[in-house]
Amino acid sequence: MTNEVGEPPAELKSPKNWIIGDPLPTEHLEGQLLPKYLALPIFASDPLSSVAYAPQELVMILLVGGLAFLSFAPWVALAVIVLLITVVASYRQLIRAYPSGGGDYEVAHRNLGEKAGLVVASALLVDYVMTVVVSVASGVDNIISAIPELNPFRVQIAIVFVIILAAINLRGVSESSKAFAVPTYLFIGSVFVMIVVGLTRTFLGDPPVAESAGFAVQGESLTQAGIILLLLRSFASGCSALTGVEAISNGVPAFRLPKIRNAQLTLTYMGGIAIILFAGLTAVALISQVHYAEDPCHLIGWTECATEPQPSLMAQVASATFGENTFLFYVIQATTALVLLLAANTAFNGFPLLGSVLAQDGYAPKSLSTRGDRLIYSNGVVILALAACVILLIFQANLTVLIQLYIIGVFVSFTVGQTGMVRHWLRELRTSGRPKPPRGRPDTSGDRPITRAAMWRGLFINAVGAAMTAVVLIVVTITKFTHGAWIVFVLMPVLYFLMLGVNRYYRDVEKEIEVDPTTKFGATGDHAIVLVGRMQKPTLKALDYAIAARHDSLEAVHVSLDDEATKRLKKDWVKQNIHVKLRILSSPYRDLSHPLIQYIKGRRAEHGAEVVTVYMPQYIVGHWWEGLLHNHKARRIRQKLLLVHGVTVALVPWLLDSSDLIYGRRSRPLPGQDRRGEPVRPVPRRPIAEKQGTGAGQKGQR
Repeated sequence: MTNEVGEPPAELKSPKNWIIGDPLPTEHLEGQLLPKYLALPIFASDPLSSVAYAPQELVMILLVGGLAFLSFAPWVALAVIVLLITVVASYRQLIRAYPSGGGDYEVAHRNLGEKAGLVVASALLVDYVMTVVVSVASGVDNIISAIPELNPFRVQIAIVFVIILAAINLRGVSESSKAFAVPTYLFIGSVFVMIVVGLTRTFLGDPPVAESAGFAVQGESLTQAGIILLLLRSFASGCSALTGVEAISNGVPAFRLPKIRNAQLTLTYMGGIAIILFAGLTAVALISQVHYAEDPCHLIGWTECATEPQPSLMAQVASATFGENTFLFYVIQATTALVLLLAANTAFNGFPLLGSVLAQDGYAPKSLSTRGDRLIYSNGVVILALAACVILLIFQANLTVLIQLYIIGVFVSFTVGQTGMVRHWLRELRTSGRPKPPRGRPDTSGDRPITRAAMWRGLFINAVGAAMTAVVLIVVTITKFTHGAWIVFVLMPVLYFLMLGVNRYYRDVEKEIEVDPTTKFGATGDHAIVLVGRMQKPTLKALDYAIAARHDSLEAVHVSLDDEATKRLKKDWVKQNIHVKLRILSSPYRDLSHPLIQYIKGRRAEHGAEVVTVYMPQYIVGHWWEGLLHNHKARRIRQKLLLVHGVTVALVPWLLDSSDLIYGRRSRPLPGQDRRGEPVRPVPRRPIAEKQGTGAGQKGQR
């Protein structure tokens, strides 16, 4: 018996489609790729937003030693700028040599070996998660500074923002970039205007003055070694301006053609804007004499230090430049808070792309390399969101604690990646050839061959970058380790060994299933079993399918748990005019699968290596709760049958009426017979004539 179906109604949208949009066909992939003006906000929101707190961290650490140490601020800021220029130049070389999206991971893996590649991958994965956590926590912190009443809901607000960001990204790269473009450009424009106004006022003899300028600072007495350590710590804190620089090298596949040139130009624009904003904001902060202390009560003269939140450096500069509670002051505050929240978007693009590369190389589950309905790596987006929510919940979205876990991973990847690039250029100089594209990935550069002069230039840039980032990594590790950064050094080895284990598993499976000259396949018979519970339409449909498949032999099998029910089934079997042998298997312990499996094994032992196909009906429902109301005996039987050699399970779907919510199909009988009151005559069911000379078929039908 088969379902009677008509034309399906218009397809209803699922909740998933309402949230992320309708699925996109693969040919629309190019339309989801990014032009430079959209790639900048989507990949650079993290490094650009870091200028909101990097100067603050730099000044705050220097003030530990007292106001006199602010004289070192321009030199520390200059060192950060030199490092940023070097890193941007280094990553321009990396993008050209390795445009497939692996970034530092691919460079380290190909030039320094598997272990170095996994160290970088684990560092980047941790850093991407921490980027989301710190950015969201920082944004929520700014919101709560404006609306203190929201403080009890800090964690809930942070998690809601992560979910919103994930939902926006699940709609696709193109749409998410449009959502983030406006606030990012507003932030860049407003901060740039503030810097220009502040410097212009200074040039005209009316420099802005911060509200904290009149506060002295209670500094700590330091030895000569302590002074050096303080300067290094200030430099390390200022280096938070470099977070997210590597995201563009990991996201080259998301750019429009020519990918390499567009990615390099976007990286250059991002570096230039970040340097201008960082240098300008630091300069105006020093001109306006912003005093931002690690402990607010170290500001001598501020009597409300214990009860009122300390205004951020950005807020103090905006207030000094435009005036407190002015329109432009609130524009600066609003765009800063918004861009800090949106900075997490850099990770929502970098993490899935890196995950897809790791999956292609066999170090992550294959599901991470699969594009979702909106042509993005949606599984990576979901995993990142879940990991960020867990960390926010564990640390209660406390920015002071979370910031200590930040930037460790990014400088690990910087250092190892740049070291890999040095090895790359040395090899290329020896061969004097063009860098070959990674195996299995096309060369999308479209550029001319690299000259030896360009190779030497790349070697110098990457060598300087490797040396500088290695020094910063040592400084950051020393200054942050005891403040919570040790957790990162625990998580990284865990991820390292997990990825190594995944790779070994895939390798073993591949070895196990590869074709070899010794393993042979073949069957001497083809027997079908229709599993029968009660006399119902799904059972008859499964029987019809088995008959239509024209197996050598066919029988129906019923596992008897209730003698009375078995007797009724035998009567119904005859009444329905079925000419297929019904075999009854007893089950004294009320187990359905064990008697069936023992019967199949016994039959194969008797008839040789024949293929046994077991037909099982299965309900298709439209509501999630309907699955809870039906027993799952068939699923348990199916799982056990799959472990039996020579058995194939054929599922025969029966669409219940509720399934029209999914498929637009209904399974009702023709209504005319019901209205006329005509009896429905059973359709005779009999297998095809047995093939001559097939012993298995003859035995199965006796």
